[in-house]
Amino acid sequence: MSDFKNSDAPVSTTTIDKNLLDSATDNIYEAISIISKRAVQVNGDIKKELTEKLEEFATYNDSLEEIFENKEQIEVSKFYERLPKPHALAVQEWLEEKIYYRNTKDEVVD
Repeated sequence: MSDFKNSDAPVSTTTIDKNLLDSATDNIYEAISIISKRAVQVNGDIKKELTEKLEEFATYNDSLEEIFENKEQIEVSKFYERLPKPHALAVQEWLEEKIYYRNTKDEVVD
């Protein structure tokens, strides 16, 4: 799993040259497909990590009327909200050539 917390992916909107995106595949649609699949993986990893951290602070009550605000949970949630979005992380990984991909159509079948 990548270290998403230390990524230098932009948090706000950034313009990226199309030629940088499709340089590895020579096909913008293939590049975007690969990036989107990686973004789904990143999102799942972040969601799993956040859920595990929030479970540490969970208190289970039988009464629905008693809702306690746990400051630690709020701080963890705010931290994850400030992280770059999964699609930005995936694009950054793609531009840094950290994503392994292969085209199965190019493989020779014996």
